[in-house]
Amino acid sequence: MAEDERLLIHGVTEAGERLRPGDWVERISSLLASFDQDQRLRYSTSVKPCVIEGEKCLVVARGLAASDPEAYAFILGFARSNRLHIQPDRRSDERALPPVEAEPVPGVE
Repeated sequence: MAEDERLLIHGVTEAGERLRPGDWVERISSLLASFDQDQRLRYSTSVKPCVIEGEKCLVVARGLAASDPEAYAFILGFARSNRLHIQPDRRSDERALPPVEAEPVPGVE
């Protein structure tokens, strides 16, 4: 996945203040999460929490705009209304968000 296909939303406002409540990343991530057979919460491959240099951040795959436009609009609207710093996610190691599997289009092979 190219770096411009993921967004990184920082938990710090443009004014340099931490966003409250402090668990906002987990709250948003859990909206698209589900429980597996072991009853453990599994985050979506499109939206995941992360910590970068001690700062809570949210990684969002741009592919979410096509697969769940309402969720994508909600997340970006939340970030913009709270004046959070948004940038491309340039991480490429094992900490990066994995690629989102494209769903097959009916009638197209």
